[in-house]
Amino acid sequence: MLSSRGPALCTALRRAAPGGLAALHSSARRCRGARVAVVLSGCGVYDGTEIHEASAVLVHLSRGGAEVQMYAPDVPQMHVIDHSKGQPAEAESRNVLVESARIARGKIASLAKLTTADHDAVIFPGGFGAAKNLSTFAVDGKDCKVNREVERVLKDFHKAGKPIGLCCISPVLAAKVLSGAEVTVGHEEEEGGKWPYAGTAGAIKELGAKHCVKDVTISFPGDFHDGTQLRNVSLKE
Repeated sequence: MLSSRGPALCTALRRAAPGGLAALHSSARRCRGARVAVVLSGCGVYDGTEIHEASAVLVHLSRGGAEVQMYAPDVPQMHVIDHSKGQPAEAESRNVLVESARIARGKIASLAKLTTADHDAVIFPGGFGAAKNLSTFAVDGKDCKVNREVERVLKDFHKAGKPIGLCCISPVLAAKVLSGAEVTVGHEEEEGGKWPYAGTAGAIKELGAKHCVKDVTISFPGDFHDGTQLRNVSLKE
């Protein structure tokens, strides 16, 4: 199982990467040299990548000495949101790759160029862009379609036995694409607003995947208690 915590990815990478290369930040130890792909879906929580989540992922990868390359599909966004109003900007249209380049400071490539041979792991930060631009989950729910390059990447990394990290809403991508996936989006009940998107767990089940109830502080063997909150995916062989 890939943990919802970064350092467990380090453990997984030791098993998967040639020569034991890996990993993510820990004050206790560091694994150098992991080659990690980060897939973005735009720039902005309601129509692209959640910037805070992307930044957290990148900080931990940087502290761990990972070599990071960012990617995004070269496709139009589903729509553009005016985040100051929380409403669609009807007259605007934007490109997912171009918008993602804002987060990547220009150092980004088309998702079509991402290959398993070049990377030891792949991470998908959250944000509604995962459900709008990487898939149609926001509109179609269990009947959604996944961007063909996203589907290719997920299947290729799974086949290669390499770690897949999924944040926030992104586990729905694996639930749709990878048969037998076990993923988590936290709890299955809102619990007074503590888990506002708990309904996603039901959709994951409708997609044929297994939802695992987890807290953000859950720990697994080999974890470090540094507060990293990556969602997880466990794939049955």
